[in-house]
Amino acid sequence: MSDTPRTEWTGADGVTHTLRWCSLADVPPPRRVQLADDTLSADAAYRLVCEGTALLWQGDFHQARQMLQALGRRVDKAAERAAQRATQRAPRATDITQTFHRHRKAQAERARILGLLLVPFDADHGIPLRRAPDARLACREAHGAVDAPYAASLRELQGIIGAHEWRKKGVPVPALGASVHPHHGVFSPVRGEYLDLIRDAPLPAALTAQGPQGEAWDIGAGTGVIAALLARRGVPHVLATELAPRALACAQDNLQRLALARRVTLLQADLFPLPAADGATRRSALIVCNPPWLPGHASSAVEQAIYDADSRMLRGFLAGLAAHLLPGGEGWLILSDFAERLGLRSREQLLGWTADAGLAVAGRLDIRPRHGKAQDRDDPLHAARSGEVTSLWRLVAA
Repeated sequence: MSDTPRTEWTGADGVTHTLRWCSLADVPPPRRVQLADDTLSADAAYRLVCEGTALLWQGDFHQARQMLQALGRRVDKAAERAAQRATQRAPRATDITQTFHRHRKAQAERARILGLLLVPFDADHGIPLRRAPDARLACREAHGAVDAPYAASLRELQGIIGAHEWRKKGVPVPALGASVHPHHGVFSPVRGEYLDLIRDAPLPAALTAQGPQGEAWDIGAGTGVIAALLARRGVPHVLATELAPRALACAQDNLQRLALARRVTLLQADLFPLPAADGATRRSALIVCNPPWLPGHASSAVEQAIYDADSRMLRGFLAGLAAHLLPGGEGWLILSDFAERLGLRSREQLLGWTADAGLAVAGRLDIRPRHGKAQDRDDPLHAARSGEVTSLWRLVAA
């Protein structure tokens, strides 16, 4: 326990108390903690959290939820005033890249402030507060077993409970004709248009020519939805690689639910599978990859499916694809042009990385997004979202 992060506070008796600290986002324990309950006003709480003081709640759980909502309203009002001042200083500034970075910064600041409202947990993940929900199963799914009481962010707890409900109910995937059940920390395929592209793209002749020996690869399995879709399309065998243990467990669960576990092999690997026992590079007639679409730093496990520092996964996939393709094989790169519209990456960069990897574009299928933000004119990034196009790039060895 000596290396376990802990948070501490001084009680009314002048005695220093400590409690284990748990954060799935690897947020360090707060430096200052103060006990709080239903008698604390929202304005006083807002001043404290803005100064960096965390509030360990001791009162009614429903009151804690209301306090979090009140803090959120104050954070949003402050952000709105800051945006208005910025517009007044530079009314003609329309740089979408700057808008994106300001938006990300505001989101991070909001998460930081709201993350300072804490709740206590028992060693069995029970919440020792009045009217608290029974979140033990949800917390056990997210944290695993713990051996001591701990404190965690109420906002993170809400995310854990929400993820548990997604896992129970599942997310319908029209292209699959079934639902997938995302685990906590694994990105949910709520945007299904890219799956329509995979469902409709013609399979490479090199794959169909293999008959019952045909194999396709899914690089970065996530929930396992792409691997399942390829199997449902009739690919005899799918090899799906994934680095994160949490995602591997999620993919295995979904493949079993869909009765496809025997047709899909899951392999823990960073991008491509390792060479065969004789040292030969393994190859496939179809290799599919849906990397994170935006270059940038991910602040949580879920964001790792959205943000990728320096486009590491995208560039790694392109760089290694030609060497792993069978003659006549194709690589399917699933990518939105959102990063291009935000000025984070250019089309010239993407095509340059492709050419440098010894690849050529054999074709491209495009689709427009269907999610609500694409039509939300109040979204600060609406100018980029409204024109976004998601593509399936058919890549071949040049």
